[in-house]
Amino acid sequence: MPYVTPSHPAPPAPAARTGRPRGGRPLGRLAAALAAAVTLATGAAPVAPATEARAAVPRAAAALERVTDFGANPGALTMYVHRPAALPANAPVVVALHGCTQNAQLYADNSGLDTFADRHGFLVVYAETTTANNANKCFNWFQTGDNRRGRGEAASIRQMVAHATSAYGTDPARVQVTGLSAGGAMTSVMLAAYPEVFTAGAVVAGIPYGCGVDVVSAFGCMSPGADRTPAAWAQAVRDAHPGYAGPWPRVAIWHGDNDPTVVPRNADELRDQWTAVHGLGQTPDRTSALAPNDTRRSEYLTAGGRTAVEVNRVPGIGHGTPVAPGTGPQQCGATGTQHFIASICSSYWITRFFGLDGTVTEPPTEPPVDPPTEPAACWTASNYEHVRAGRATTTGGYAYAKGSGQNLGLYNTFVTRTLKETPPGHYTIATGSCP
Repeated sequence: MPYVTPSHPAPPAPAARTGRPRGGRPLGRLAAALAAAVTLATGAAPVAPATEARAAVPRAAAALERVTDFGANPGALTMYVHRPAALPANAPVVVALHGCTQNAQLYADNSGLDTFADRHGFLVVYAETTTANNANKCFNWFQTGDNRRGRGEAASIRQMVAHATSAYGTDPARVQVTGLSAGGAMTSVMLAAYPEVFTAGAVVAGIPYGCGVDVVSAFGCMSPGADRTPAAWAQAVRDAHPGYAGPWPRVAIWHGDNDPTVVPRNADELRDQWTAVHGLGQTPDRTSALAPNDTRRSEYLTAGGRTAVEVNRVPGIGHGTPVAPGTGPQQCGATGTQHFIASICSSYWITRFFGLDGTVTEPPTEPPVDPPTEPAACWTASNYEHVRAGRATTTGGYAYAKGSGQNLGLYNTFVTRTLKETPPGHYTIATGSCP
């Protein structure tokens, strides 16, 4: 998240950074401004250094292994790994990126990723940022000094992947990345900047690549979100690595329906970005509901029938990682800290999407016939709330339903409409009965 308030220009990105800690850099008024800004954005109080140290103490999972000297580390990040006791040769790698005010150990303790690493035999690489990088420990997904190929934090994460191959014998052809919130936005950065490194990614409550270049635009991306054409979003990805022609990473998107911090519109824009990158349309080829809470899944398939992009809309939750504490085969995680929400074990489904759980990931020999139709969902709210939630857009003082483009009337809190969503991401004015 940002270093500055909207009334100040963003600081220029350094030409080059060393791996030395940057804790000696004076923050002063800029740090105070950041803390206030991120508190508004996340609803969480700023974390003081002493609190961060306490948060790093593992509550349930084993302590992570810290790795030093993994590269030049231009982004001044810290690398940790969770290595299963019986890590096989040429194991896959999952890179995990925590959210604001969090750290690597907290993310490991609560997300549930280590459970599936132990079960299926893959290495988890946890990248951790610091208060020297960002006063609230957010990855700087919006800064050009950190979100470009070969620069800053993005380059440091790439070096962690390379080190994992040399130090742990992992398979460089099976590398995935996932993260929450700012870590989700940084996941988008890694997929765009290094598409040849990552075979797949999972963005949890995150933001499309190319949205946000400073504090003002960054907060605008979070809420109310940016509405661009699929072609424009796809071009931002292609511009991140000019000349690269594919293959492109597969992408899973996870978002809570009631997220007030990173509004659900971002799930739609992420879908638009990556379906367009893959040369696909924005109408799902297959829909389904996931137990135990009827998370709505929409899949976008390649010509060969493989899922290139999927969107998972989790009902009834706000901003955070969906987890399902317990010891069942589809349960994981813990809810003892903010932004880990009892709902559905997203890490189980993400591991499955990455093809790391031993299930067959090849496409079926025949495409599905008459894919099931997802039941329509209805939303009654003011035009202002429809726009804020990503169900509508606004132009010239009027609101328009996303997908159908129907005019909903004036963009304000006084005009109320009921919108029907079917298929996912396509809204029309409800007439007659509505489920």
